[in-house]
Amino acid sequence: MIDFDPGTAAPTKGTNQRNGGDLVVETLEALGAKTVFGIPGQHALGLFDAMGRGNLHFVSSRVENNSAFAADGYSRATGEVGVLFLSTGPGALTSLAGLQEAYATGVPMVVVASQIPLDGLGARRKGMLHQLDDQKASAANVTKSQRLIQHASGIPSAIQDAWTEAISSPQGPVWIEIPQNVLLDPIMVPPVEDALAEAFDNPPRVELIREAVKWLSTAERPAIIAGGGTRRGRAEKSLLSIAEQLRAPVICTPGGNGAFPWTHELSLQSWIEDRYMTDVLEDADVLIVIGSSLGEVTSNYFTFEPRGRIIQIDAEPRVLESNRPGLGIRADAGQALAALDKALAEAGAADAAKRDWHGTSPEDVVKESLAKVKTRLESQDLAKELKFMSDIREAVPADMQTFWDMTISAYWGWSCWDARQGQFHSAQGAGGLGYGFPAAIGGAVGLETTGKPSRVLAVSGDGSSMYSISELATAKQHNVPVTWLIVDDGGYGILREYMVGAFGQATATELARPDFVKLAESFGVPARRVAPEEVGDALKASFEADGPNVVVVETLLKMFGPTHLDN
Repeated sequence: MIDFDPGTAAPTKGTNQRNGGDLVVETLEALGAKTVFGIPGQHALGLFDAMGRGNLHFVSSRVENNSAFAADGYSRATGEVGVLFLSTGPGALTSLAGLQEAYATGVPMVVVASQIPLDGLGARRKGMLHQLDDQKASAANVTKSQRLIQHASGIPSAIQDAWTEAISSPQGPVWIEIPQNVLLDPIMVPPVEDALAEAFDNPPRVELIREAVKWLSTAERPAIIAGGGTRRGRAEKSLLSIAEQLRAPVICTPGGNGAFPWTHELSLQSWIEDRYMTDVLEDADVLIVIGSSLGEVTSNYFTFEPRGRIIQIDAEPRVLESNRPGLGIRADAGQALAALDKALAEAGAADAAKRDWHGTSPEDVVKESLAKVKTRLESQDLAKELKFMSDIREAVPADMQTFWDMTISAYWGWSCWDARQGQFHSAQGAGGLGYGFPAAIGGAVGLETTGKPSRVLAVSGDGSSMYSISELATAKQHNVPVTWLIVDDGGYGILREYMVGAFGQATATELARPDFVKLAESFGVPARRVAPEEVGDALKASFEADGPNVVVVETLLKMFGPTHLDN
């Protein structure tokens, strides 16, 4: 064991003896991990001692929840597995809200949490620091599975299995915990030289694809909802081919934003919360739903009443028919759409001439529906909001990835953001505050690691930014190329709007907040405050700078009027 000075709690002597922590680091490196996020802790010191002998790049956040968001953002930006190291007890528990977002959105992560020594396990109240009755049980609602490793020899196989599970659809975070003594004690296990993790195959059943082709072969008004599973399954190419074969209008959910070309003649874009779009989807005689539960937002707050048949494709069996009956196809979206694309072509079932939306072509239905949405928005005194979002979009390079917190700007982004060649990431899976900035830090670190253009944009409100304000220190310490746009309206803006709309007044939504420019500068991060009409120029200048920077806009944005209340 490592000796400690009781006055400083610092190690008085190091060790070059390989321990269980080395097996963790060696296995992760063999599996292809490059970067780890987290915060050191007493029971996890074996991990950090071992990292000093390895090649993993460690990014130290300031709050464990933000470490989880950063690992999530790293994975989304790169397509690789995010890796998170956690301490025991409070450290592990603090990460859970971030892990809920990764679990809800299907982000592959391997979480390695330390544990108290083995002789304290079993819910015995020994009074050990950070002791919980059953730590991994706390993670059961926010991870795919949980493992406790009790012997060093089991570490490589357990991590390899966890990695395999994380990348197998439905993807998601997997939890491993290792007691302090297992991490620290000397080992006889030789260095890990090789590790292999391949995603489990998750193809669609043949008879279900055949039945789907039958339905589509007689359809006159097919339409498609592309959810987040479309992107996770890398199914964009097959989706485009199927849509063009069927001449089917396609709408993307917030999680699916970017799965289908925004300006395509069949693209309904992402106006999923609009009644005009709900009308089109309800009128479809066959609706293909990919990687979506048809949940609250996608169903326009459960007002969606489809009159046709539904083909629902999802890797998570619990999603199938959870809100609407249909032909449920449990499969990875990429494999399912590839199979459906091929089957449609071989059967010659996608007779484009059959498409008839009551005497209107599908392309004209799309054009007319988008025009109706535009007219509705322009009738609601939203000129400032429309220009603000347009200015941001035009300032952001076409291939830049963006990360959005739960804030009014993001709710606009869910519907109006054209991702172009970049990627749109938001916290819409679980809906927790504080996602945008730490996820953007993780995304930028990941892109830099893979040699891609690494400047990213994070967008937060003043309320959500306070959840992750401490990560300005992380961004500065690692010189992360992230531009953080904070839209400051003096409170929880969307909750204020909801409460005024429902009750005539808002309660507990107003916030005392710092001077964000001075606060950022106190961290050594350049910041500027600009008027709403100057946001585009300010962002362009910030994108040209080195390292992190902040742009603050003090303005009150409104949401477009909800349409589900009109039903």
